[in-house]
Order: sequence, then C-alpha cells, then structure tokens
Amino acid sequence: MPGSWRPAPRLQSRLARFGGCALALVPYAVALPLPKTHALRLFAISDLHLSFGVDKPMDIFGPQWVDHATRMQQAWDGMVGPDDWVLVGGDTSWGLDLAEAKPDLDWLGARPGQKVLIKGNHCTWWQSRTKVEKVLHPSIRLLQNDAVQLPDGTVVVGTRLWDPPDAPWADAQAASVFARELERFKLSIQAGRKLGGCVPGGARTIALVHYPPRFSDGRETGAVPLLKEACAQICVYGHLHGKDHKYGFQGTADGIRYYLAAVDAIDFRPIPIPLE
Repeated sequence: MPGSWRPAPRLQSRLARFGGCALALVPYAVALPLPKTHALRLFAISDLHLSFGVDKPMDIFGPQWVDHATRMQQAWDGMVGPDDWVLVGGDTSWGLDLAEAKPDLDWLGARPGQKVLIKGNHCTWWQSRTKVEKVLHPSIRLLQNDAVQLPDGTVVVGTRLWDPPDAPWADAQAASVFARELERFKLSIQAGRKLGGCVPGGARTIALVHYPPRFSDGRETGAVPLLKEACAQICVYGHLHGKDHKYGFQGTADGIRYYLAAVDAIDFRPIPIPLE
C-alpha cells in the first residue's frame, strides 16, 4: 500500500575458494552497472641480463643470446602499450654497482608500460632502495618488503627468494639467506593485506619472485605455504636458464598458476598473463 515500508532485498551468500585459501562466506547482491573501463593488460619477463654499462656479452652462453637486447626491445615495444603493466623478475643488469647498472635501468625505463621490478641473485648494484629510486625512470616501481597495487585493484607481492637449504646445490649460506627472504615475503604479504589483497575474497593477488618456489618433480620450497597464505592466484618467477628450464614447475597447483618468465624460456619477449 502507498507509503508502506518494504524490507531490503535479502542478502545471500555462497562458498568460494581463492587460490588455495580456506573456504570463506562471500556475500553478494545484484550488481549495479559500472562505468566502462579498459581491461588491465599484464605481462611478465625476467632475467634480462643487460650489459650496456659493462663488457658482459650474453652470447657466450649460446647463440640464442646473440643480440638479445635488440630482440627484446623490438618484441616489447611491439606488444606492450603505455597503460599496460609488466612484472620484471630480477637479474636485469650485469652491472656490479649502480653506475654500471644505470644504462640498463634506462633501457628498461624507455620500454613502454608501467613496470614492477624485484631483485635477482645478480643484482649487486641494488644496495640502497633510496639510491636506486633516485635514478629510476618514473615508470619503474621497486618491490621490496612492500606491495604494489595495480589500477584494477590487483595486488602484487613478492621477494627475491633463494636456493632452498635442502637443495643439493645449496651452499653453506643458503639456510640463512632463504630464511631472511621468507621474512621479507611475509612483510610484503602484510603490506598486500593493507591494499585489500592476500585475504580470502579480497583483491586478486599475484606473487613476483626470482627463484622458483616449486619444482617440476613435485618438490616445494618454504615459499609455497606463504603463497597459499597470501591467497595468490598467480606466481611469476625466473632464474632458470637453458637446460634448467625443465626443473621449474609450470601450470596450476593448489589453485595457483605458475609462470616461468626467464627470457630464454619465453623467446625473449614478454609473456601475457591472463587475468580472469
């Protein structure tokens, strides 16, 4: 009847699983139309091993590396637009200090798109975040003990990682370095939660690391439980080259999609990361 009170529509709930996270009750209601926006396009690439500031040609590692910087530039510039995002998984430069690495960082800054950059095991030039950020092109964001939020709300967390201490090739320092990297990963996850990611039902969460968290033979490192805790749906890693590509796990496990992005594993061109 006119002027009578009507109850609000009943909220409903459904069970949902997010990337290996525990089941959570997620409320939903009728969605209102949103303004049309361009879908975010995301790419990944790792282990660029540039050497514009030092004499370190990569073709000593095989003919596939001949003129690889030019080939990467042509592929990148042809694929990536100014509003796209690229996850860069470390080992960007062979420079030993920041002055030697600067030409390689300039090369990265000149490429189209916005970039998220982490350390690799060869990044000796990355000693002080503050000093590195002073010379970076504004399109490059460092990921270290924190998290990065992309324009669509996606949260990127990560760290370098290291050789797991139980690996046959691990050295005497591996245990302490790996433990420190896990603590840094936890800091990144905590920062991701402040941005709305890393929780069941939260924003899409992507992990960017340098070392592989799991291997093709089924072995997992101590990083995998943290990936699950972070509710990561995607994990991008690099580090493996040549005949070692086969040791990195690629595919989906426990709801997490793993991508090996080392340049010689992806034909020296950024790979698209589907966002579902």
